[in-house]
Amino acid sequence: MQQFFHIFLHYAYEVIPALAVGFFISGIVHEMIPEDKVLKYLGGGGIKPIFYSTLIGTFLPVCCWGSLPIAISFYKKGAKLGPILAFLVATPATSISALLVAYSVLGLGFTVYIFFSVIVMGVGIGLVGNAIKYTPKLIEKISCPHCETDPDHALLHKEKTFMEKAVSAMKYAYIELPKEIGLELFIGLVLAAVVATFMPIGYLIKTYLTGALGYLFSVIFGLLMYICSTASVPLIDSLMKQGMNHGSAMTLLLIGPVASYGTILVLRKEYGTKILVIFLGALIIISLLLGICFQVLAW
Repeated sequence: MQQFFHIFLHYAYEVIPALAVGFFISGIVHEMIPEDKVLKYLGGGGIKPIFYSTLIGTFLPVCCWGSLPIAISFYKKGAKLGPILAFLVATPATSISALLVAYSVLGLGFTVYIFFSVIVMGVGIGLVGNAIKYTPKLIEKISCPHCETDPDHALLHKEKTFMEKAVSAMKYAYIELPKEIGLELFIGLVLAAVVATFMPIGYLIKTYLTGALGYLFSVIFGLLMYICSTASVPLIDSLMKQGMNHGSAMTLLLIGPVASYGTILVLRKEYGTKILVIFLGALIIISLLLGICFQVLAW
C-alpha cells in the first residue's frame, strides 16, 4: 500500500497542475469565446474543422488530463464529434516541450516523424468521428422567464462586465466542470496507480520487447499506463536501449500519452460506450500502422 500511495501522489503532483491549466482554459473558452466562433471553426463537417482542432491541440501545452475539460467546453459550445476526438488525440500526444526533449534524446528523425504522425493520427481519428452516426446529448441551457417579454431585462443578461465574465469563467472552470468530470478523473488516477504498482514492467521489458511482440506490448502498456508526452521520451529511449525496436517505440510514443483512464472514463460518460470503443480502436490501428511505417523507414 505504501508503494501505491507513493505512485498515486507522484501522478497527482504531475496531473494537478495540468488539470488546473486545462480547467482555466476551459473557463476562458466557456465565457470568453462566442458560440458562433466555435461553430464556425469546429462545428462544421469536412476536414477543415478537424485540421483546426488538431493544430490547436498540437501546440497547446497541456496533457491528456488537461485537455479533457477544454474538450468538454468546446463540446458544450457546439463543436462536432470529429474535431473533439482530433483535439483529444493531438493535444496530449505532443507539445513544444515534448518535441524539444525528443530532439535532444532521440534525434531529428524521430522528432519530425512524431510531429507529422500526431497530425495524421488526429485528422484520421477526427474523420472517423465525423463518419459515426451520433446524436449528441442535449446541452441544458438555463433561460430566464423575463427575457422573452422584457427586452431590457434580456439585455442585462447579454452584457456582462469583464469582472463578471471572469467570475463566471472561474465558477465554471473550478466548480461546475469538476462536479461533472471530477469523479472520473479521480478514478482514473487511482487505476493508473494500481497498474503501475503491480505490473512487473522489468520482467516484461526483458521478455517481450523484441520483434513483433513489442507492438503488442506497446499497445497494452500504452492503454494501461499513464505516460505524458514529455516524460515518455526518456522512457522510450531506455526501452530501445534494452531491445525494443523503433516501430514499437513509436507506437508507444503515440498511444501512451493519449489513452489515459481519465480520457476513457470521461469519453464514456459524455459520448457513450460505442464512441469510446471506436475511438480506442482507431487509436490502436493508426498508431500501429504509423509505428510499422517508422520501422520500415528506420531500416
